[in-house]
Amino acid sequence: FPEPYTSRSARLHLARVLELLRTSGPQDALREGRSPSVLETLTHTQTSDSGLPNGKSLKRSLSNMKTESANQDGAPPEYLLPGSSERPLMALLPHSSQPEVRKYPEHLRDLSLSCWNPPPGHRKLQGDFLYITVVTIEGKRYDITSCPKGFFLNRSTEDVFDPRPAQSSSVFHCFTDLLCHISPAFRQTFNTLKNRPQQTPVEMIPTPYHTLSWLGPSCASRTHRNTFCRLGLEEQAATQAPDWNEELQAARDLPQGSLEERLQRDRTLLQVNSAFVRAVMQGAETVVDGFVEPANGNPEDPAFLWGGLFMSQGAASAMFGGERGRRAAQRLELKGVQAYSDLDGLQGLHTLPTAVVDYRGVRLSAQGLAPGLEGSEQDQETTPLLALLAHAAKFLSLQRHVVVAPNGHKVPLFTSVDAQGLLGADGRFYILDVFRTFPADANFCPEVETEESYHENSGLPNSDSRATEAVRAACKDVGSVSDIIFEMRFIPNVFSPGISFPPGESKSTKLQERLLREAAAFIITHQIPAFVQHCLQSNEAPMDGASLKQELRKRGVNLRYLGHVFKAISQSEHKERLRHIMGVDVPSVSAAVSHFLNCLLVPHFTPTSVGEESKKKSRRRGRGAGAGACESTPWSTLTGSELWNLVCQDAVETYNISDCLGSGPNHLVEQYGLQKLSLLREFCLKTGVQLRLRDYFLDNQNKAPIGPDDILNIFPVVKHVHMPTVDASKAYRAALNFIQKGRWCDFMNMNLVCDDLQPEACYCHSLFARVAYLQGKPAEARSVQLKAVVISERVLGFDHPTTIQQYALLGVYMYAGGETALAQKCLLRARLLMLTVHGEDHPYTATLDVGCTNIIITFVSNAVHHKLRTEFLKNALRLNTSFFGPTDLHTALSEHLLAQWMCSKGDYRNAMTHEKEALAAFTSLFGEDHAQTRCSKEFLSTITKQAVKVERSLRQAGADCSEQTVEVCAEAHVHCITLSRLKKKKENVFDVPVLSVVSV
Repeated sequence: FPEPYTSRSARLHLARVLELLRTSGPQDALREGRSPSVLETLTHTQTSDSGLPNGKSLKRSLSNMKTESANQDGAPPEYLLPGSSERPLMALLPHSSQPEVRKYPEHLRDLSLSCWNPPPGHRKLQGDFLYITVVTIEGKRYDITSCPKGFFLNRSTEDVFDPRPAQSSSVFHCFTDLLCHISPAFRQTFNTLKNRPQQTPVEMIPTPYHTLSWLGPSCASRTHRNTFCRLGLEEQAATQAPDWNEELQAARDLPQGSLEERLQRDRTLLQVNSAFVRAVMQGAETVVDGFVEPANGNPEDPAFLWGGLFMSQGAASAMFGGERGRRAAQRLELKGVQAYSDLDGLQGLHTLPTAVVDYRGVRLSAQGLAPGLEGSEQDQETTPLLALLAHAAKFLSLQRHVVVAPNGHKVPLFTSVDAQGLLGADGRFYILDVFRTFPADANFCPEVETEESYHENSGLPNSDSRATEAVRAACKDVGSVSDIIFEMRFIPNVFSPGISFPPGESKSTKLQERLLREAAAFIITHQIPAFVQHCLQSNEAPMDGASLKQELRKRGVNLRYLGHVFKAISQSEHKERLRHIMGVDVPSVSAAVSHFLNCLLVPHFTPTSVGEESKKKSRRRGRGAGAGACESTPWSTLTGSELWNLVCQDAVETYNISDCLGSGPNHLVEQYGLQKLSLLREFCLKTGVQLRLRDYFLDNQNKAPIGPDDILNIFPVVKHVHMPTVDASKAYRAALNFIQKGRWCDFMNMNLVCDDLQPEACYCHSLFARVAYLQGKPAEARSVQLKAVVISERVLGFDHPTTIQQYALLGVYMYAGGETALAQKCLLRARLLMLTVHGEDHPYTATLDVGCTNIIITFVSNAVHHKLRTEFLKNALRLNTSFFGPTDLHTALSEHLLAQWMCSKGDYRNAMTHEKEALAAFTSLFGEDHAQTRCSKEFLSTITKQAVKVERSLRQAGADCSEQTVEVCAEAHVHCITLSRLKKKKENVFDVPVLSVVSV
């Protein structure tokens, strides 16, 4: 006999049935604000229009024809061609731009808790758990009772409560068996449901964290109804709030002896942290929406307790710089917790689970509840804690130092003066208030502003020997463990206001100040120029604000240095080649504005007067009553020019950017090529705003492009502690080192540690695919790259820069495996995302255009083929010349490819011109004796000879020259293969994008 149900197991059974009946897809992800995966929709041809229920849906479908990835003749749509300024958002999410057609038939009309629920006391004593109401497809209504034996029909109706079993009603242990018994239509559709193709794990497994989608469904108001949302299974509140701190510490205390134990520990930590982040999101919505009363009764600094979380805004004191300093302190606290959490091998020192959440313009700090103290503060044993802090200071490069307390006592410290260490009631040592763990940046400290001349004329010595001696001496003075090992330690309190050091420590304190100034000067004199040089040489330069921040932080440059970066670009002789960096992001927008999108995007936008607006609202059905409350608020009178003044003021105060933002967004568009669509996307991602999916006309100078109905939702944006898989990161770095040395390593262990939905898994799978492709296994590369694309879409975002690169690589592997149609879709998808995120004016667009040249031409006629290939090749050459100059390798390859194409068309004059430019570049790069230069010279000689022959034959006899053209094409193809092989021998294949290698 089957095991009887309990109240909890019956609810779990119903939850599993609901999960089975829900046909989840990209639409559901968008409604929940999560980034969907578009790959399946893109690579599978949608079935016919038989699913269109009526003519109205067919009309809507026809109106969205421009979102298709290719026209009927096989050519790309016009908005994807070089030079197009159209940016249709409907094409980004093809599954959402079409009318929502059910892939599988509907199962039930309604499934909800009965109005007679919960059971009365005397029925509970007889075993009744739940009363459920079902409306079948046939339109019949049934009331069902859940009991320990299973589920049965009762005699209740909408008006009469009668829990007795219905006549001839059996008890079914499985809920779906009962539904099949009472509804033949459900039986038929349920059999179809069981036979549906299964999704891959990377498509089904929930992502650890919420990846925001800034676009929502196109018709959210009409698709809001959820048949299965009224059972109330999600509303069952926990009987006791979870102890997040105990769960996190228990996961950290798991054994780490073997690889399997470490992987299990990492997965457990990830699960606990992701659950904590979800609770923080729910708590932020509940607190900001006003459903929780402050626990401390302080209106200026309210603190809230909800769901096992302690949430507060923090006091905006003058010591921290007011509101701006308070937000910075919250962010720095999270960074300090991350630093102590990342200490590998340090056991015994713990931090509380911490996160920072921004929701509706309010920033909250969230922490798990700290355990009580073990005894009084005076009775706590400090010796073990000091040993742990000393051990942690070694890994964090913090120097032991002494400060003078207010009572005059000298206190030795391994942390900042604000940090607190305590022994909790659970027997663990904790460190709190770590927002000043690291020293302040000397470039932004008011007390060292007089040292500007030092920043300009100082820095590390130019001579390597002098630099080595200076560093060794400095390390010795600050407590380096050896004169040979380069290890510098810093005092975090050197530039902190109100901190006094003993007179005997003045020498070491001054030395620390000098070291910190040199480190700060090193950022300006070395790291920022290195970043600018990287952008000049790489075709994978930052595409949006997130990638810009990531590239800067790789070099230890904070976003506060954007003003210095802008100054370095402005003073560079190659500033025109760096325009794609200057227009990437306006980082102060999300801090200076909240929901004033129209004022931000329309320079001369003026709000409508109250009287005129009320007249317009009175004409709308059902909107006049609820919308009038905001007419008298101060923000409703803000104009576009006033808002832009606030943006400029905030940019000066935060990033030291002045006299470059102009009078409005149109200045950024004209001066730096910034797209308003890119600005809108950045704003939504940083503030959690979700817009309705439709095409927005942002170039209208007077009309508001975004209406109230276009704002679908606002989601909390959480900054949390990352829990990376340590073994996966180590394996990934080891694999990269092996490959750079030209050796193939064993990827079995790496595949074992990269099976979670994390960014590291995306990078690992992409590396697997690239290695398989270079080993001549395109089918295996395609299979692995499919996973990388899905993980990137779901974890990083469907339009993240990494997703663009993953789509491009997938197109290469599919093309190598003979799947030209799918390769075309992937490359066009990558180009569409590139145009949306940044625009066409970016070096990576040239790489995509070169890839499109060899793939798109398969499905088009000769006339269209000639036109498209010429457009893409010329655009790639224009971009490479603009960003890298005429003598760069990227430009030379583009010249050579265009010369081949012109030669195949019989246009020898232009072919000779382009090959001469390529030859000049190869000569400048490699010299005249290099094999690549000789190959280009031979190719140019061949073109010249054939051009002379054709010209002579045309003049003498006027004969057809098709034979000579074929001969030249054959020779050009041979030279192309030779050039490709020489290129692969000369350059490491990972130094040149795979797309460029394949195209050559």
